[in-house]
Amino acid sequence: MTNPTGEQYEIVSGEHRVVVTEVGATLRTYTVGGQHVVRGFEADEVVHKGRGQQLLPWPNRIRDGLYTFGGEEQQLALSEPDRHNAIHGLVRHVPWTLVDHTEDTLTQSVRVYPRSGWPGIVEATITHQVSERGLQVTVRATNIGDVDVPFGYAAHPYFTVGETTVDEVAVTVPARTYLEVDERLLPVRLAPVEGTEKDLRAGAHLGATNLDHAFTDLDRDEDGRWRVKLALGDRAAELWGDDTMTWIQVFTGEDRRDLSLAIEPMTCGPDAFNEGITHDGLIVLAPGKTYTGRWGVNGR
Repeated sequence: MTNPTGEQYEIVSGEHRVVVTEVGATLRTYTVGGQHVVRGFEADEVVHKGRGQQLLPWPNRIRDGLYTFGGEEQQLALSEPDRHNAIHGLVRHVPWTLVDHTEDTLTQSVRVYPRSGWPGIVEATITHQVSERGLQVTVRATNIGDVDVPFGYAAHPYFTVGETTVDEVAVTVPARTYLEVDERLLPVRLAPVEGTEKDLRAGAHLGATNLDHAFTDLDRDEDGRWRVKLALGDRAAELWGDDTMTWIQVFTGEDRRDLSLAIEPMTCGPDAFNEGITHDGLIVLAPGKTYTGRWGVNGR
């Protein structure tokens, strides 16, 4: 029987076990000592709600799937038809090519060719590497075509610390600013978290707070990484992102508070391909140029 997400690749280091799928280079599971840190799905299930998927050449949403780049108007397919948006890039439902697979490391690659709404050719590689320190993910994207292309990247893991609902989880997000959005989850304005329920800097329990918001102005440690922390009792999980990851999306599941907590490291905010308050996060890849970024997870 062929699984809905294709081949399942396992990498292991001590008590750390990761499974990544062929389709979407999707981080299906990450467990430590048999306990889930990244809560994914079963091998025979169809991935839904973006669980563990890689999002490129743009993350999040593009308004009406429409943008102008290099003086040319581009129209993407509306992959989120109920909100009339293009969402989460072009590679999350396609098979990635296996490049290398060792006991603790997996590298996969994919090419994005020109199509309606997308003008160039980008080759991306994702490397998942697990050790006793946790999981590190390295993404590289190279423009192998002959025209400039717009670019953004994110990942979409869901985290768990053994909660029944996300209300129970204490969450620390080191962000000073969040993005107010409209009913289509598109940018309205940037606002300070100070004095709002979006202020998660002190590590409070989520309670009934409902989030599907992007955060920026991130405080970083001396190593240049920001860290998001989740805790419940003696369980804890941490997501970090490097200096290329300038945004974090937090999703509590809307009316499904039992789905676990999606926390997405992102290079740019929603609708970054269009002029506006998130446009400064757009990466322009000239022919031959490469973007490299890293993020990671650890838990107990």
